[in-house]
Amino acid sequence: MHRLVILQGGQAIPYELTKPVTILGRLPESELQLDSNMVSRRHAKVFQQGDGYVIEDLGSGNGTFVNGKKTEGAVLLKHGDRLKLGPMLLRYESSNGEDSVSPSSISSPAAFQVDVAEENESATIMGVGDNASGFGLLEVRPESKLKAIIEISRSLAGTVDLDILLPKILDTLFSIFPHADRGCILLKDDSSGQMVPHAIKHRGNSDDDDSVKLSRTILNAVLDEKKGILSADAASDSRFDASESISNLTIRSMMCVPMLDLQGEPLGIINIDTQNPVKQFIQEDLDLLLAVAGQAALSYESAKLMVSYAEKQKQDSEMAIARNVQHALLPEDLPDIEGYELFASYEAAQAVGGDYYDIIPLEDNKICLAFGDVAGKGVAAALVMARLSSVVRSTMVFVKDVQQAISEINNHMCVKACEGRFVTFVLMILDLKTNELHVSNAGHMSPMSRLPDKSIEEFPEDTVGLPIGVMEDFPYEAVSRTLEPGEIVTVYTDGVSEAMNYENELFGMEHLREFVAASPDNATELGKSVLADVKRHANGRPQNDDITLMSFGRKK
Repeated sequence: MHRLVILQGGQAIPYELTKPVTILGRLPESELQLDSNMVSRRHAKVFQQGDGYVIEDLGSGNGTFVNGKKTEGAVLLKHGDRLKLGPMLLRYESSNGEDSVSPSSISSPAAFQVDVAEENESATIMGVGDNASGFGLLEVRPESKLKAIIEISRSLAGTVDLDILLPKILDTLFSIFPHADRGCILLKDDSSGQMVPHAIKHRGNSDDDDSVKLSRTILNAVLDEKKGILSADAASDSRFDASESISNLTIRSMMCVPMLDLQGEPLGIINIDTQNPVKQFIQEDLDLLLAVAGQAALSYESAKLMVSYAEKQKQDSEMAIARNVQHALLPEDLPDIEGYELFASYEAAQAVGGDYYDIIPLEDNKICLAFGDVAGKGVAAALVMARLSSVVRSTMVFVKDVQQAISEINNHMCVKACEGRFVTFVLMILDLKTNELHVSNAGHMSPMSRLPDKSIEEFPEDTVGLPIGVMEDFPYEAVSRTLEPGEIVTVYTDGVSEAMNYENELFGMEHLREFVAASPDNATELGKSVLADVKRHANGRPQNDDITLMSFGRKK
C-alpha cells in the first residue's frame, strides 16, 4: 500500500497511489489536484520505481520540498516523509515502512500526525521529574506551581466536552510556557492499550510541518517509570541519529510527562517542545509541567465522569420511557367477570423485561388468557415481548380455537425470529358459559390447578410442545378441563419457582405446590401470598429474573 495524505486544516485526506505516474498540481485534470494559487499547474510528479515511489519537481515556481529540503531531481520517498508543495503539506505512507513504528507503542488517527523516532542507542535524558502523586514535588517552586494549577483549573472550569477540554489544556500550557512551539496530548485507548493522539498545537504559522515528533525511549520511560522527562538540546541528541526529520525540525528542547489517573496509572502523556536555541526548558520547567499535568489529568477524569453520568442519565430516561411503553402493553385493568376472580402481577428484574400476560375478551362469552416468558432479560427480551403481544392480539381477533391460534402465533413469531429468542407460552380460552378451560402449552411450566379440596393438579407433560419461535408448523396439542366452583388456576414464570436467597437456595417447585395448596380460597389473595412468600425467601437478594404470576378462579 502506497499513498499520499494531504494535511490541511486539521484534517488528513488520503490519496492511494495506484497509477505508475501521478501528477500533483493545480489543474483539475491532475491526478491529485492541490487547490492553491501557490501550487503550479503541473507542480510535481510521483512515479513508481521498483517497490517504491519517487517524487520529482516539474519546474514549479515555489519548488518541491521533502522533509524541509528542496528537491533537486528525483527523490526516493520513504515511509513518513513530509512533502511541501507551496503551502500544501503532504505525508507519504508505505506499508513497506510501517514496521519502523511499532503499533503497540503508539497509534495515530489520520487527523493527528505524531511520529515516534527509533533510536540506535540509548537516549540521552537530561533530567527526570518525580510525580509525587501526579503533581510533582510541590515544595519545589510552590508559588509557581500553585499559580499554574489555579490558571489551568480556571481555564478548564465547566468544560465537560472532551474534544474541547484537551485543546484547552494545550492552550493553557502554551501560556504557561511562552517559548513552547509544539505540543501534543496522547491518551491510552481502553480497548487496545495504545497511546492515541487526541490534541496537537503549533505556535508556528500554517506553513509549518503539521507533525509532532516523539522519542520512543522517552515515551516508554515516561509510561514505565511514571516520571516526567526533560531532554535538552534534542536536535543534537544522539538518540535522534536515526531520524533525519527530527533534525530538520530543529527541536532544541522537549519535555514529556505522564497524566496519571486516580490510581496512579498513566492515562496519557503531555509532550511539548521548543525550536528556540536560546530558551530551552530547564528542570524547574519540568517540575512545573508535572504539577500542571496532574491537574489536567484530574480535569480530564472529572470530564469523563460527567460525560458518563450524562449518558447514564439519558439511558435511564430512555429506559423509563421504555418501561412505560411496555407496561402499556399489559392490561391496564383486569375485567370484572361474574362468577370469576382474576389476579395478575408483573415485576421485571431490570427496567424492562421479557415476561408477558394478557386477558382478551372474545365473542360468545369467552375470554382469552395468554401468558409467556421470553428467553433472556432486558431490552432484547422486551422487544420480543412487544412483538408477541401484537401477534397474539391480532390472531385472537380472527381465530377462536386455541390449538389453531397457538399454531398461527408460532408461525408468525418464526418469521424473522431472533436467534435464541424463543418464548415459552401458554394460551388458554375460558368459556364462561360452560366453565370449560381449553389450554395449549408451548414449552412453559404447566398451569397449576388448586381444587376445592386443596389438592394440586397439573396438565400432563406429554401435552407440552416446543416453545414459540423454534419450529414453524409445529403440531401443538390442546387439553380441556371444566373448572369446579372454588378451583383456582395459577400460571407463573420461572422467576417465581427459581427465586434465590443469599444461600443460593431455590424457592422450588415443591415448595410452590405446597404453598399454593395451603393458600386462601381466593385468586387475588392466593397470588399476593405467593409473591410475598417469594420475597420472604429471597430475604433481600435482588431478583435475577422477571417475576410474573397470574391466578384466576371460579367463585364458590
